[in-house]
Amino acid sequence: MEAYKTEFIEFMVECGVLKFGSFTLKSGRKSPFFMNAGAYVTGAQLMRLGEFYAKAICEAYGTEFDVLFGPAYKGIPLSVATCMAFSKLYGKEIRYCSNRKEAKDHGDAGILLGSKLKDGDRVVVIEDVTTSGKSMEETIPILRAQADVEILGLMVSLNRMEVGLGGKVSALDEIRETYGFPANAIVSMAEVAEALYNRPCQGKIVIDDTLKAAIDEYYREYGVKKE
Repeated sequence: MEAYKTEFIEFMVECGVLKFGSFTLKSGRKSPFFMNAGAYVTGAQLMRLGEFYAKAICEAYGTEFDVLFGPAYKGIPLSVATCMAFSKLYGKEIRYCSNRKEAKDHGDAGILLGSKLKDGDRVVVIEDVTTSGKSMEETIPILRAQADVEILGLMVSLNRMEVGLGGKVSALDEIRETYGFPANAIVSMAEVAEALYNRPCQGKIVIDDTLKAAIDEYYREYGVKKE
């Protein structure tokens, strides 16, 4: 596993973004882990977060693109922080763009925040996490209604490795099949388990035998089934 991935996993735990226990998700599923990107709240945290995203995006898609699109609401600070990181790490000026939940009819009118989209723009979409892939049903029509853009791919921070809306393949694989562009994550839950299982993080064991068994059971029920 690349060093930045291990550092990112520890960073999520340190910031209280990735938690373990018993959580009821929006889908109604009972999960032994939960991720909340809203827990990144300080300047230092957002600066590091942007750098982790920038490294993962550079590895997956390179630096030859024009716009980083972060869907409202959590995608807004993610896109801003990552654009800043691209400038710092790679000397590359990427434009940030996000959407409003409701179009504005005065001043800076329209549905977009940040950069406007132009025909021919190469776009990478950035989100916190994709459980079912449902958010793409809203995001892709917004992008394609604004301009004739080329979507290079999606980057999320954590691949939960659960089945998508179709109930057969993972949400990220389903996005590839549905929209024709790749979807990647900085880390997967398999990598999280590998990095944290019976290993100290922030001075304690985060994933012990009991929690590992709960994670394994969760994936037997909701994970992608291997043929």
